[in-house]
Amino acid sequence: MKKSKKLIFASITLGLLSFTGIQAQEKTPAFGFKGGLNFSNLYTDTVDDNNVLTGFNAGLYAKFPITNSIAIQPEISYTTKGSELVYNSFGVNGTAKFNINYIEVPILLVANLTDNFNVQVGPYLAYMVSGKTTNDSNLGSSVRTLNTDDFNKFDAGISGGLGFDLDAVNFGVRYNYGLTKIGKDDSFTSSDAKNSVFSAYVGLRLN
Repeated sequence: MKKSKKLIFASITLGLLSFTGIQAQEKTPAFGFKGGLNFSNLYTDTVDDNNVLTGFNAGLYAKFPITNSIAIQPEISYTTKGSELVYNSFGVNGTAKFNINYIEVPILLVANLTDNFNVQVGPYLAYMVSGKTTNDSNLGSSVRTLNTDDFNKFDAGISGGLGFDLDAVNFGVRYNYGLTKIGKDDSFTSSDAKNSVFSAYVGLRLN
């Protein structure tokens, strides 16, 4: 009888320790890096979804669990935005690209729908670090570096997406909806344009 009680007590103790370990593991902060492709555009009152520019994003993330199903995920990344125009008029055809590059910091609320799937939503703030325009046509090519002082250097908006997490690797898609105009009224012809970016990424957890 005493032996049975000891076995029961040992089993309960091991169970509690295992449960505590699982809980601690689930609430352990995660750190890693992520990168992927951007499909960006500039939108105005009359959105043209045909002018999509392909670019990239790369950076670091941290994930701080609040509960077993909710976490806060801040990130910092280098990301490209802009738009692309393919034209063919009066015998002149080519592609014009408007590239603007940012350091971006989103702060996302992550809610787990299942053990692997989650939804993400939150604000982002970005700072413009460089930009250029390129034009490749049948008449020749040109590149012009943009003066960042001609633009609103800070971009802010709302970010939302879906994620799929494995033990060490995570995948996701995300859409960033810009709320600030990228151009100044006195210096950029499309001063009312705002950033619009759809991205897909792969992340690698480092701990």
